[in-house]
Amino acid sequence: MEIISNESLIKRNARIGQVTSLLGLLVLAGGMFISFTRQELFYLSMISLVVGFALSQVGIYFGNRWGRRPRPDELLNTALKGLDGRYNFYHYRTPATHLLVGPAGVWVLLPRTVRGTITYDEQKNRWRQRGGNLYLKIFAQEGLGRPDLEAGSEVEAVTNYLQKLLPDKPLPEVQPILLFTSEKAEVEADNAPIPTMHLRRLKEFIRKTAKNKTLPAETIKLIQQALPE
Repeated sequence: MEIISNESLIKRNARIGQVTSLLGLLVLAGGMFISFTRQELFYLSMISLVVGFALSQVGIYFGNRWGRRPRPDELLNTALKGLDGRYNFYHYRTPATHLLVGPAGVWVLLPRTVRGTITYDEQKNRWRQRGGNLYLKIFAQEGLGRPDLEAGSEVEAVTNYLQKLLPDKPLPEVQPILLFTSEKAEVEADNAPIPTMHLRRLKEFIRKTAKNKTLPAETIKLIQQALPE
């Protein structure tokens, strides 16, 4: 498997995460100080707390993706280690954050660091997270949100991108996989609208998919040659 990463973007965004996290803590501390020492400036302390919290959330977003080791791309690389040379894995080089191209097809991978038990409620069309640490949910990890909507957006972006690179060429369907990377995550979402699993199951899933329906070698080569090296 060949790995193609945008190292300059990773370094830049890791730095952004460090700076915004530090600024967030300083602004929060300033707001707390004002609230205890200058009660007549209560409005200013509230503004500081809101701004500080917003900065800390930006820091969490950037830190989880680009600052904390192992990073999501590193976890994905390790999970797929052993795939043969027909696979190319792109990190931050295409409209999708993580894109895998090979015999199993064209896959957009969406890793999440969420802990606890992850389920999907078909009736309410909602993702649910049970368990986990409340402090971590608020201050140290990303929210679960609507990953199916994000997946749809990335799939559409990659599809349009490939169609522009390879006009009038028959292209395979771009498909998404939602992955949970934390060892403290349990995934019970076989009924989800997109393939959803723990990271430890990823390589088996890809290999099984390739056995059931292999993308032609000429199509793989065509797409890989069109994508950034």
